[in-house]
Amino acid sequence: MKGPRVQISVTSDVFKLAQVFTISRGSRTEAKVLTVSVEDGGVRGWGECVPYARYDETLESVTAEIEGLPGDITRDALYDLLPAGAARNAVDCALWDLEAKRAGKRAWDLAGLAKPGPEITAYTLSLDSPEKMQAQAAENAFRPLLKIKLGTPDDMPRLEAVRAGAPKSTIIVDANEGWSAEVYADLAPHLVRLGVALVEQPLPAADDDALIGMDRPVPVCADESCHDRGSLAHLKGKYDVVNIKLDKTGGLTEALKLRAAAEAEGYKVMVGCMVGSSLAMAPATLVAQGVMVTDLDGPLLLAEDREMPLKFDAVGVHPPEATLWG
Repeated sequence: MKGPRVQISVTSDVFKLAQVFTISRGSRTEAKVLTVSVEDGGVRGWGECVPYARYDETLESVTAEIEGLPGDITRDALYDLLPAGAARNAVDCALWDLEAKRAGKRAWDLAGLAKPGPEITAYTLSLDSPEKMQAQAAENAFRPLLKIKLGTPDDMPRLEAVRAGAPKSTIIVDANEGWSAEVYADLAPHLVRLGVALVEQPLPAADDDALIGMDRPVPVCADESCHDRGSLAHLKGKYDVVNIKLDKTGGLTEALKLRAAAEAEGYKVMVGCMVGSSLAMAPATLVAQGVMVTDLDGPLLLAEDREMPLKFDAVGVHPPEATLWG
């Protein structure tokens, strides 16, 4: 079905990080994002995506995908033209924003959702030496939920250090596919001892069959192994939780459907993000309502943000004002 013709534009934006951010795959000092605008008759909707090299995406390849779309694009048609991924995410979210502004309603009303509220979000500590990670943890010990980037064979001293630095915070661990089955099996009892609440993607997605039949004393979450609803069939017996990121699902439309399908199959849900601005997090706040873990701390890692950023406070990340999105 064709819609009204819209003018689609895409620009590259860079946001400096507050400090170097390191995971098992490398370090960065800035967040490089694409901002998509869809405009019709003076009404403009916008969205953001973060192309990710792990999924063979670059700023250039994603820009080309977006620029190749027809001007009469609709959200329904979008799913036949682009695969799940960053390009579809930015355009899908921009179209949601445009539709909300055209209708004079909020995006959650259009989606048939209850008005969202704040959700406690994880705050991520990047991979570093045990001493520096303990210092990071102590500095952020007031936060109720800390996420630790691990993923090396020498992670126990780091985990012990973070627990010492933040003895009262709930801790979740993200290995970013960095462990082997043997390393994970060795670490699992210690994760329980140190009160870890969740382990995200301990094994490479290509090797996660090794999780079948393994004890999972701490819930295991699929991240790189779960993109959209089509991923669910491959997760059985391996994972307890799925991490929904809009840059993986290809937008809010599929993210809401994935959440419903995952919960229907008995999975708990985590809603995560790439390192991006408040514009990227805004649609995800709708998906995050009431989930097991919300991890939408991208803006907290930045030294600079959008002009009308999301509000973060003691009760969590708040849904966006209409001036930002939706």
